[in-house]
Amino acid sequence: MALDPADFDYIRALVRQRSAVVLEPEKVYLAETRLAPLALREGHESIRRLVARLRQGPENSLHRKVVEAMTTNESYFFRDVRPFEAFRQVVVPDILKRRPSDVGLKVWCGACSSGQEPYSVAMLLQEHFPQLVPGKSRIIASDLSTKMLDKARQGKYTQMEVNRGLPARLLVKYFVQQDTHWEILPSLRRLVEFREHNLIGPWSELPPVDVIFLRNVLIYFDTPTKKAILAKIGQLLTRGGYLFLGGAETTLNLDSAFERVDFDRGCCFRLI
Repeated sequence: MALDPADFDYIRALVRQRSAVVLEPEKVYLAETRLAPLALREGHESIRRLVARLRQGPENSLHRKVVEAMTTNESYFFRDVRPFEAFRQVVVPDILKRRPSDVGLKVWCGACSSGQEPYSVAMLLQEHFPQLVPGKSRIIASDLSTKMLDKARQGKYTQMEVNRGLPARLLVKYFVQQDTHWEILPSLRRLVEFREHNLIGPWSELPPVDVIFLRNVLIYFDTPTKKAILAKIGQLLTRGGYLFLGGAETTLNLDSAFERVDFDRGCCFRLI
């Protein structure tokens, strides 16, 4: 199922138009790996036939499936645990110190994939900040992929998925085993609002938030797109709010509205 250069250029243009993700020329192998199974599921004997079908008509659900297949959906519970420790030990205490706890806390996970990140945030708040009023605190989780959002809303994970980063005591406390899967308790699922959201689309439906997790996302965008997204984040965050990016990501030379906050073996960014 080799992908010829012209078809790969079409895929690259489609993905960039719909998601702003930049596929470098050397990533042709990634397209072949991810689109070959999709082509077979959609009844096409080759990726070439799949692309030919895409070219035939206006954008439809098949175009969406291709874009979703080409976006990265890697996630696991308490991924790179240090940001979560900083969230618990530094960020939330700082926010609560500056205002009453009954105001609540609002968190947005801007690329939530299959839901492990927002559920990790929910468990931390439940475990360490019982003073937060549930009705006034919100965890909003969004993603471009409707397939990933469906999985996240179900809150069902395989044994391998819960083995990746989830402490055993939290597994026992917040999950129930159902056959070969582990299902998050409804009481925890209700704390997270999942919604479809494209980072390069309108943000008008998002409320002001205190903390944003947008980790390992900016690395897939070009510089103008990074700047545009950071500018929107600056408008969405409350004053003194915090932004968590991936370990290889920064606001330096992109947006001067943020200051770096260092913690043990990592950092986040605070809106000035």
